[in-house]
Amino acid sequence: MRLPRDLTGDELARVLRGLGYQITRQQGSHMRLTTMESGEHHVTIPRHDPLRVGTLSGILGDIASHFGMTREQLISRLFS
Repeated sequence: MRLPRDLTGDELARVLRGLGYQITRQQGSHMRLTTMESGEHHVTIPRHDPLRVGTLSGILGDIASHFGMTREQLISRLFS
């Protein structure tokens, strides 16, 4: 499945709530999200409109690694 090309940082934060992520702080144009599922994990998301594909890919790769799944499995779970 392809990465969404028009996803904003705020929309990504909303989608990640399904995995237990919550905004724990915001400084300037970046948000830090934290989840306690499968252990504590933090991810920083820029509030850009839209997110660059490489940035989105890196964030999703980091999250997929934390949950022990492939990036494709994570994309399918979040955006299907």
